[in-house]
Amino acid sequence: MAGDIVNFNKAKKAAARHKKVKLAANNRLKYGASKPQKERAADLTKKLQDKLNAHKLDKSSDDETPSNDTPSTQI
Repeated sequence: MAGDIVNFNKAKKAAARHKKVKLAANNRLKYGASKPQKERAADLTKKLQDKLNAHKLDKSSDDETPSNDTPSTQI
């Protein structure tokens, strides 16, 4: 039985370092965009949203729907 001896303290610390490295890499992807990249993404999103809105059949906005709170005056 000539197995490798494992120091659990070192293994635990190595696992924690690996977890930190993975978290840092994910955060760089999530939050690491530069200002010009963010502006380009926002411009592209606005352009595509405007294009979608231009092709809608009903051009009224969804916020202007009549509410059912007003009483009806029909007799």
